[in-house]
Amino acid sequence: MAFSSGSGKGPMADINVTPLVDVMLVLLIIFMITAPILTHKVKIDLPQPNPNVVQPDNPLDPIRLKIDQSGALYWNDTPVDELGLRAQIAVIASQSNQPELQINADDGVAYEHVARVLAAAKSYGLTKIGFTEGQ
Repeated sequence: MAFSSGSGKGPMADINVTPLVDVMLVLLIIFMITAPILTHKVKIDLPQPNPNVVQPDNPLDPIRLKIDQSGALYWNDTPVDELGLRAQIAVIASQSNQPELQINADDGVAYEHVARVLAAAKSYGLTKIGFTEGQ
C-alpha cells in the first residue's frame, strides 16, 4: 500500500497491481507452453475386421461352463471333473466350427479354478471363449 507524503489528505488507498500482473503473465506463459504438451495424440493399433471371414448361417449353441464357489465344474448343467472337462474341451477344439465356451464363475470362486479352465482351453487351442454373469 502506498502512502502519500505532504498532501495532507491522508494515506492513499490504491493497491499496487504491478506484482499481480507480473505473476499473471508468468502463469499465462507457463500454461501456453504446457497446454500443447497435454493434448498430444496417442496412436493405438486397433484390430481391424477381416472381410475374408465368412460367418456361418447357423451358429452353434454356446457351451455353458459353470464354476461354483467350491470349484465344482458343470458342463451344460451336468457335473464334470477336471479330467472330463479336458476331454470335452479336446472334442470341441478339434471341430472345424467350434462353439463358444461361455464361462460363468460364481463371485466367491478362487481365481485358481478359472485359471485352470482357461489354461486347459488354451492348451487344446480353443479360440472362442466368453464370460457370462448370473443364470
